[in-house]
Amino acid sequence: MARIAHIIGAGVSGLSAGVRLAEAGLMVHVHEATQHLGGRCRSYFDGATGLVIDNGNHLVLSGNRHVLAYARRIGSEAGLRGPDKAEFPFVDLADDSRWLLRINDGRIPWWIFDSTRRVPGTTARDYLKLAALLRAGPDRTIGDTIPCDGVLYRRLVEPLLLAALNIAPPQGSAALAGSIVRETLAVGGAACRPLIARDGLSSVLIEPAAAFIRARGGSVTIGRELRRLRMEEGRVAALTIGDEEIALQPGDVVVMAVPARSAAMLLPDISAPTRFCAIVNAHFRYEGSHRAPPITGIVGGLIDWLFAFERRLSVTISGADHLVERPREDLARAIWAEVCKVAGLAADTALPPWQIVRERRATFEATPGQDAMRPGPVTAWKNLFLAGDWTATGLPATIEGSVRSGDRAADLALRA
Repeated sequence: MARIAHIIGAGVSGLSAGVRLAEAGLMVHVHEATQHLGGRCRSYFDGATGLVIDNGNHLVLSGNRHVLAYARRIGSEAGLRGPDKAEFPFVDLADDSRWLLRINDGRIPWWIFDSTRRVPGTTARDYLKLAALLRAGPDRTIGDTIPCDGVLYRRLVEPLLLAALNIAPPQGSAALAGSIVRETLAVGGAACRPLIARDGLSSVLIEPAAAFIRARGGSVTIGRELRRLRMEEGRVAALTIGDEEIALQPGDVVVMAVPARSAAMLLPDISAPTRFCAIVNAHFRYEGSHRAPPITGIVGGLIDWLFAFERRLSVTISGADHLVERPREDLARAIWAEVCKVAGLAADTALPPWQIVRERRATFEATPGQDAMRPGPVTAWKNLFLAGDWTATGLPATIEGSVRSGDRAADLALRA
């Protein structure tokens, strides 16, 4: 009889663990408490805009090796599309200046010595100061480690680290910021190309994974809430899912890939982050002409990034706790005014059909204190492992961290 793996949670972390275990020959059953797959990384039809939109505008980089390996495994890598080179258009709304950041391939960053490639108003010496992040200890904040002022900080470091950590960079963990720099800018442009699931996150990262597991005899089901774990002799002996108790046999494993708060309720003895930060995404149905590239970084305004899709302009605002109580229509109008500036639309362009998605607990608070509370994948029970972007992945709460956590939990389960 094949070993059975029960995956609790059908977000990217749980699905990546399930795919890896199914590929290794285990019978995988994924149990999702909600009525949809994908967690924060999903697509759905939105009645307000009449379009399929993503819950959030997630960006993958070409150096995210775990995400790309996962996509190759489930046959959807072609769905992550982007430019051939690491190029990032930026707009400064304070003076409407525009520039194109162009990072060369290779580890030697000669692009910082070329004024046509780097951020306007900066010098090569400014960039070298970022090396301090690579040496930062776990108790250091970014504000303790590098200067959080000046042109380079405002026009590149702040938007980059705000997007990655989802917190005002001065208060963020310097060690986590160092991990981002180490895996992107320090490697060169080959690792920094932006990749977007232009046909939707679900069609690229979620549905193919569920199909992969089902094709190998497993199951992926929704509305299946884990209510209790019964422990015996240092292992999980049974799961109560809904009203059903499922007994586990020797050799069966469990990967718990649920949000931090849910994990802490089910397993009171584990450590987990207790503070979280919000993200606001806005989606506008727009079918007219505009001059916005597929992705634009914005400084000096309310919005952080603008994504241009067919028939849709979408915005992401990170570190958005200050916006979660703002009236929705007031927020939509303020965002649309900035979208018009970035996309070259007339200031009086009418507000099109729109949707605001506010994720109040989008990511754990990426401070040194909260980072220290993230648990590893191993628990006190020999057949139970943790996954999730809130666990100790060495990265902030990103898709790469999610997949990495699922891969690691699966590898440990295979050796259990």
